[in-house]
Amino acid sequence: MHERALRHLVLFSFKADANPGHVHAIEQAFCALPDEISGIVEFEWGTNVSPEGLAQGFTHCFLVTFYSEEDRDAYLPHPAHQSFVEKLQPILDKVLVIDYWAR
Repeated sequence: MHERALRHLVLFSFKADANPGHVHAIEQAFCALPDEISGIVEFEWGTNVSPEGLAQGFTHCFLVTFYSEEDRDAYLPHPAHQSFVEKLQPILDKVLVIDYWAR
């Protein structure tokens, strides 16, 4: 592991009427970003399987890792990321984003 890792945690809740095909397309589009944005050094994602019932409607979790704030800051306005956000908006209900330095 790199000495410092900046984690960008993203949770999505989709609209109740979101087409499963559109949700799948969003999953694929997010997964394509590491190949398009060089500052992303690690990427993983999954869907909620917790039995606790505390997800507050969030179903999808994505963890994007950068080695610097500069790389994260370049990712946010990057055209590939902005294009992804445009595709996401019509079916997105809620989003939660937290960035933290891994310890």
